[in-house]
Amino acid sequence: MKIGQDPWDSGDPYELFMGRWSRLIAAEFIHWLSIPSDQSWIDIGCGTGSLSKTILTLASPAHILALDPSIRFIETARRAIDDPRVNFEVGIASRLPASTNTFDAIVSGLVLNFIPDPIQAVNEMRRVGRRDGVVAAYVWDYAQGMEMLRYFWDAAIALDPSIRELDEGLRFPICQPERLKRLFVKAGLREIKVQAIEVMTVFRDFDDYWLPFLGGQGPAPGYVASLNSKRRVALKNALRERLPISDDGSVELHARAWGVRGRN
Repeated sequence: MKIGQDPWDSGDPYELFMGRWSRLIAAEFIHWLSIPSDQSWIDIGCGTGSLSKTILTLASPAHILALDPSIRFIETARRAIDDPRVNFEVGIASRLPASTNTFDAIVSGLVLNFIPDPIQAVNEMRRVGRRDGVVAAYVWDYAQGMEMLRYFWDAAIALDPSIRELDEGLRFPICQPERLKRLFVKAGLREIKVQAIEVMTVFRDFDDYWLPFLGGQGPAPGYVASLNSKRRVALKNALRERLPISDDGSVELHARAWGVRGRN
């Protein structure tokens, strides 16, 4: 598996792996933004629709344009969310298919670190935003605060130190508060704030934690898919030994994301 070749081509496995936790973070993010109702939104890198669905539920938007480069993710989102206020379309962050000064709220969830040129993406976010519009994003704290993935990479690297460069904590230095703030400053945004957003990821048992890693969607599951059966079993056993499994078999882990917001 090579760096940057992360698989994103199937919505349902991603939903099982990360979507359920994305929704928890999305709710905290929307509460933090506190955008008035009846506003126009654009959701960049919408994936399977977790953030868009949360916007519909909590923010009472007038309209959402939700974009993702993966047609499979867009298809999954369209099946899951039937609401005339949201329009799911294929699109990329570096060239948003929208006119200048169009949206009141310009958001992106768990995506900025996967974009090859994040400053270009934030510049595009600012371009399509109206004057005084809110531009905001959130990313996982891969280095420390996203324990679900931290346990995974620590176990995998202990078994094979040569894969250290695959660790998302090392791959994505942008996922730290200082880097996010500098990115928004560079884009010319005002009133910039960075906020830790934390939830609990509770797995009913070890299999509930492990099986989603077999779905092949994203860096960690992509790495698991590259292993032969012997190495996959070794990683599974190493994780079982490392995880804080409760007496009832459940696994409770912290998940922290960093949110950043600014104003046009």
